[in-house]
Amino acid sequence: MKRLFTACLAVFLLLMGSSALAADKSTLTEIKERGTLRVGLSTFVPWAMRDKQGELIGFEVDVARRLAEDAGLKVEFIPTAWDGIIPALLAGKFDVIIGGMSITPARNMSVLFTSPYAHSGVQLAAHKEKAAGKTAINDYNKRSVTLAVRRGAFTVQTAKKYFPKAKLRQFDDDAQAFQEVLNGNAHAVLASSPKPEQMSIQYNEKLYIPLTDRLSRGSEAFAIRHGEFDLLNFFNNWILLRTEDGWLKERHDYWFTTLDWQNQIVEGQ
Repeated sequence: MKRLFTACLAVFLLLMGSSALAADKSTLTEIKERGTLRVGLSTFVPWAMRDKQGELIGFEVDVARRLAEDAGLKVEFIPTAWDGIIPALLAGKFDVIIGGMSITPARNMSVLFTSPYAHSGVQLAAHKEKAAGKTAINDYNKRSVTLAVRRGAFTVQTAKKYFPKAKLRQFDDDAQAFQEVLNGNAHAVLASSPKPEQMSIQYNEKLYIPLTDRLSRGSEAFAIRHGEFDLLNFFNNWILLRTEDGWLKERHDYWFTTLDWQNQIVEGQ
């Protein structure tokens, strides 16, 4: 009887140990076992967008693919609306957000950020006729001014900070926000660089950059769930290596300082 009890106890402890190990399995371990890195992103030029064949291209896409390749993994992209991307991460829909997300204290309360892998800023693109002569920040901080922004983005905070008196119209993506200005329904649009600069070149008959300096400078990072420190270490080390060898800068320069890729995408993104 004593031997039977000892054997049962041993089996019980073994099962409990296995359950604990399963419960403690990290996201990094799950990614390795799965063989696929699941990446959440939102489409906005030139971070991530669709080419004429419907495939995802852009800076974020290059980053995620190179990251997966370096780790010997496949990559699965999960396009997600920007205002729901953090809840989707927390719900386990994907492993990481690689989507041009700027680090902010408010977001950091919900997610864990890696070291920055890119730096951008917020700039203003204005309608040449509707905003003619408006070349200073104070010119846009008026109740008579209407500004277009992408809903849920850092640009909303920037707009409220610098232009608290202006009317804000929020849209689901940058393309809709810029179209509002191109249609003459808003004086200007706020967006992360280089979108304003590139759109002002593409539509130089309608848009211009009225301010000499960017309104803010952002630091973009990967976002993961709180407590995933082994995954954080892996991502941080990858960012360090690809920063030191110049790969991140080379890719960033291609997507942000040239328009060599423009003929690959469908207009209106």
